[in-house]
Amino acid sequence: MRTSNPVFSDKVFARYEGMVYEDRMTIKGTIDKCFLMLVLAVAAAAMTWNFGAARVPEAVMPFVLGGAIAGFALALITIFVPSVCPITSLLYSVAEGVFLGALSLLIETRYPGIAFQAVTITFGILLAMLVIYRSGIIKVTSKFATGLMIATAGVALVYIAAIVMRVFGAEMPFLHDAGPIGIGVSVVILAIASLNFLLDFETIKQGVSAGFPKAGEWMAAFGLMVTLFWVYFEVLRLLEKIRR
Repeated sequence: MRTSNPVFSDKVFARYEGMVYEDRMTIKGTIDKCFLMLVLAVAAAAMTWNFGAARVPEAVMPFVLGGAIAGFALALITIFVPSVCPITSLLYSVAEGVFLGALSLLIETRYPGIAFQAVTITFGILLAMLVIYRSGIIKVTSKFATGLMIATAGVALVYIAAIVMRVFGAEMPFLHDAGPIGIGVSVVILAIASLNFLLDFETIKQGVSAGFPKAGEWMAAFGLMVTLFWVYFEVLRLLEKIRR
């Protein structure tokens, strides 16, 4: 099964195939590690939020940039050097917590209550995707995975292009617009991000069924957190556009 989440690429898990391990990957173990990463992210976000709230919201601007860069770097290290995942995945969660906590505070100061709404909707989406996966409403087939992988890659290219354009003083059309088209673009991107949960669930299921080692739980948990953080970011952006 191919997945659009780069954490679950064929190369990452290929080294486990055909091997038998005494201490194997389990769903419970994966959930436990997800919970640990989530706790670290929430703690980091809370500390960043309180730091900014005690001063002026603009004081957290360095944390937005620093957290984003650190999170991206740690994600790449984790993906390309899976052996360090137990350490880098935890550091990644902290970095993302700092980034999202700072960003949430900046938006919260303009639109009170938006951060709580974003958190609620994000976990609502996670629960909805789990129900959809368990019920089989959407079948996770190879064609579905391939299509979603292409869509996700397209979103990544759009964001990269937007960053490059902003460096040169230009803006990506409709990406940041709060009009109907801009909101529609955010809805589509959020839908793509949310559907990645289905592929993540399927890959974890296959990893457990194949008897992957316990270390696979760290990569699986990291992959889910990548998707969860992405969904929260997109929910926050969508709500901000609607409020604006």
